[in-house]
Amino acid sequence: MKLTIAWLFPSRMDIYGDRGNVLTLQRRAEWRGIITELRTFSRGDPFDPDLLDIIFLGGGQDRQQRMLVQDLIKTKGPALRAAIEDGLPTLAVCGGYQLLGEYYQMNDGDRLPGVDILPVETIAEPVRYIGNIIVETDLFGARRTLVGFENHNGCTYLKPGARPLGRVRRRGSGNNGRDHTEGVIYRNAIGTYLHGALLPKNPVLADFLLRKALNRRYGVTELAPLDDSLETEAHDAALRLALKSHPKYLGAHLIKKRDGSPLRGGRDTMKDVPDV
Repeated sequence: MKLTIAWLFPSRMDIYGDRGNVLTLQRRAEWRGIITELRTFSRGDPFDPDLLDIIFLGGGQDRQQRMLVQDLIKTKGPALRAAIEDGLPTLAVCGGYQLLGEYYQMNDGDRLPGVDILPVETIAEPVRYIGNIIVETDLFGARRTLVGFENHNGCTYLKPGARPLGRVRRRGSGNNGRDHTEGVIYRNAIGTYLHGALLPKNPVLADFLLRKALNRRYGVTELAPLDDSLETEAHDAALRLALKSHPKYLGAHLIKKRDGSPLRGGRDTMKDVPDV
C-alpha cells in the first residue's frame, strides 16, 4: 500500500515547525510497512487531489496569507473543496485553518476571503492568545486529551451546527477565548490552532488521519499497533508543562476593540471565566 501526502505552500506556511506534522504522518505509515510519497505544492502549481491521500496546510502570518489566498481559491480551491466533501483527510493549522474558512477579517479591517470549506469565520482582534493548551476530544470514540501550543490573534467562530475538534480544558484559549471550543472537524478535515508540532505529541490524531486515508483508498479500517511509549512520554510532558503554566484568561480591560467597545462574547471580569 502507498499513501501520497500533499503539503501546500511549505516555503510560506511553515512558521511554527509544522514540518513535524508531515514527518510524523510519514514515519507512522512507514513503520507499518506503508510506502509514502510527499508532494509539495507552491503558488501556481497544478493540483489534482484525486492523486492525493492526505493534505496538510500549515501556519503563516497575515502577509503570507494575503500572498497565497487567490491561488488557494482560484487554482486549488474548487478541486480541494470537492475532495474534502468526498472525505479526503486534511489537516490545517492556524493560518491554514483560517484560510479554509469563510473569511478572515484582518486587523486593518480588510476581509480576506477564504476557500469556504470549513464552517468557520475568523476576526482578528487586538488580543493575542499565546501559551500551552489542553484540549479534550471524543473524536476517536473515547475521550482523549490533545496538547499543543497556540499563538494567534484571530478569533475563530464556528457556524451553527459545526463540530469543534474539542473543548479547552484548564489551560488555553482555543478558537476565540470565550466559548471553550478548539478547532473544527468537517467530514475528514480538521482545522486547529494547535502547534507543537501537533502530531508528534498526539499520535492518536496522526493515526486518525492515516486510518481515514487508508480506508478511503483501500478500504482498510484498522491500523497495526505501534509502540507509542516515546510519543506518550512527549504528550505527558507537554501536559505537565501546560498544567504548570499560568491559566491566562482575559478580562474586559484586554478584550476590547480599538474603539473601546467590547468584543463579541467578551466577559466583564476574569472571575466569570470558569476553570473547566
